[in-house]
Amino acid sequence: MVNGSSPQSSERRERPRQAAEHATLGVANLNPFGDLHTLQHLSARLARGMRSVFEPLLRKEIRTFAEPLVVQRFADYRAERPDGLTAWLPMAMTPPTGNAMIVLDGRFVMELLDLFFGGTGAVPHDMPAEFTPAAEAMIGRLGMMLTAPLKAAWEPLARIEFKPGHVESNPAMLSGLDGDDAMVITRFGIAAGTAKPVFVDIVYPVAALKPHAPSLTGKVHAKTAEPDPAWRNSLTRAVMGVRFPIRSVLAEPMVPLSVLMDLKPGDVIPITLGADVPVMVGGDRLGAGTVGTSNGHAAIRLNSISREKLEELQ
Repeated sequence: MVNGSSPQSSERRERPRQAAEHATLGVANLNPFGDLHTLQHLSARLARGMRSVFEPLLRKEIRTFAEPLVVQRFADYRAERPDGLTAWLPMAMTPPTGNAMIVLDGRFVMELLDLFFGGTGAVPHDMPAEFTPAAEAMIGRLGMMLTAPLKAAWEPLARIEFKPGHVESNPAMLSGLDGDDAMVITRFGIAAGTAKPVFVDIVYPVAALKPHAPSLTGKVHAKTAEPDPAWRNSLTRAVMGVRFPIRSVLAEPMVPLSVLMDLKPGDVIPITLGADVPVMVGGDRLGAGTVGTSNGHAAIRLNSISREKLEELQ
C-alpha cells in the first residue's frame, strides 16, 4: 500500500511479464498494432494527470509513473493477478462503442475509503469477500475523478468520453468480455516517499482500440506541425480588428466626508491638472500625455508609451 508494504503486490510485481510481440505463424495475433509507441506516450501523459486525483485523496505528495504496456488474453491477465478482493470498474468509451476497465486492489480501496472519512488509511487485517456499499461508492467516485485525466490524455489522439459503470468484485460478472479477448494492459504506479508503490491498471480491449489503429501505430512527434499560413493570417487580421476602450483620468480630487455630505447642485469642486495625465487601456496604464485640443475637440497628445504593455497586447 501507499502507507506500507504489501506482500501480495510484491509477489505480483516479481512475476515476469512478456512485452507485446509481433504476430507469429501459427499463433493468434493478440496485438494487431505492432509497436504501440503512441499509446505508451499517452500512458505517460495520463500518469502525470493522475497525481491531481490521488494526492488529495491520500493527503500527501506522491509520484506517479507508467510501466511498459502489455498485450495479453483477458484470461491470462486474470490469472496473473493475486488472490484477494479486487475492484473491476468498467469505463464506457464513447466513441467507439466499448468498455475500458479500471482495476484496483481491494486493500488500496479500503485505504482510500478510510482516508476519505478522516481516518489514517488503516486497512482491515482480514479483508472482506465483497465491497461494502460505502466502498462501492468510493470506487465510483474515483472512476468519475479519473474521467477528466483520461479524456485529457487521449485528446491529442482522439476525443473520447469516459463514463464509469457498475463495479464488480468478480470478473466473471463483467458483461461483454471473454477470456480469449485480447487486452492492452496499462499499469500505473503510485508511491509516496520511499514506500513501495501501489499499482492501478487501466485495461483496454484491443477491439475497442481498432478504430484508432492508424493513430496508435504512428510515430510520436515531439513538435507540433506548423499552422496553416492562410489560417494564421486570417487569425491575425481578426485579432487586429479587436477594439479596446481608451480613457484618461484628468484629476482625482480628495475631499473630506463633511464636505462630501454637504454637496448640492451648483457647488464647485476645484481640481488641479498635472503636466501629464495617465492614458489607460482597460484597467492598465498605456502611457501619459498632455491635455489639449485637436480640430475643435478635446484631445490628449501622448508624451510616453509603455512598450511592455504594447507587447502584451500583441
